[in-house]
Amino acid sequence: MESLNFNEIINLLSVLGIAAAVTGFMAGLLGVGGGIIMVPALYYAFTVLDFDIVTRMHLSVGTSLAIIIPTSIISTKTHMEYDAVDFKMVKSFGIFILLGVIAGTFLAVNLKTPALVLFFSIFAFMVGLFFIFLREKLVENPKKISKIIKNISGIIIGFISVPLGIGGGSLMVPFMRTLGYDIRKSIGTAAAIGFLIAISGTITMITGGKIINNINTPYSVGYINLLGFIVFVPVTMIMARLGAKAVYRINKKILSKIFGTFLLIVSIRSFIEYLNIT
Repeated sequence: MESLNFNEIINLLSVLGIAAAVTGFMAGLLGVGGGIIMVPALYYAFTVLDFDIVTRMHLSVGTSLAIIIPTSIISTKTHMEYDAVDFKMVKSFGIFILLGVIAGTFLAVNLKTPALVLFFSIFAFMVGLFFIFLREKLVENPKKISKIIKNISGIIIGFISVPLGIGGGSLMVPFMRTLGYDIRKSIGTAAAIGFLIAISGTITMITGGKIINNINTPYSVGYINLLGFIVFVPVTMIMARLGAKAVYRINKKILSKIFGTFLLIVSIRSFIEYLNIT
């Protein structure tokens, strides 16, 4: 890992700071956890720092999950003030989310960086399309779902979230909206479930990095990079609360389309990176 000059350090911190601000605000506003923004930002930072390509994406994913812990706490507490968290849904998902996270960690630590980058690129593209074309069109009319479907959905959401480094909001919000839940209740509940995914995912990514793969990256514990965590957390915690409050004050239709377009750009950039490293 080569040393950086002053201008490179300033540029790197600027990129991380801007990404942290956007991440926190979007996490609170749209219930997406922020991982879908954090992962490419962290990957860029670790590329600049010349981290080993073998572990670069794994560190991005693990660090993103760790950062989501405080962000999801702030976001959930704010949504609770507006009675927008369905704790019955959170409780019923709990154990099945955990099972999915454990299985997802096993997948994440065994996938090579190019496969993780491609996986992320495809997912970002699909979520981008959802935010542009479907998010505001789903009808609000809550439906009851069977226990089996709910349990399987919890496992799938936990399983997919870890390799992507997300808090599950990108999956949970569309899931609840498809069931007819109010958009604000969907976002608030997704934030709470994001905490479950993030804390269990962080523990398993630390374990996976230290025990399973025995990695030794500077300033890292397992697949959690402490520098990335320290830079992101203060900014995301502040912005998550602002974003959560903004949910109840602004029309999100245009913002959803802008965010969706942004994700399509991220997806294309990630796919180009995949082509470059294969």
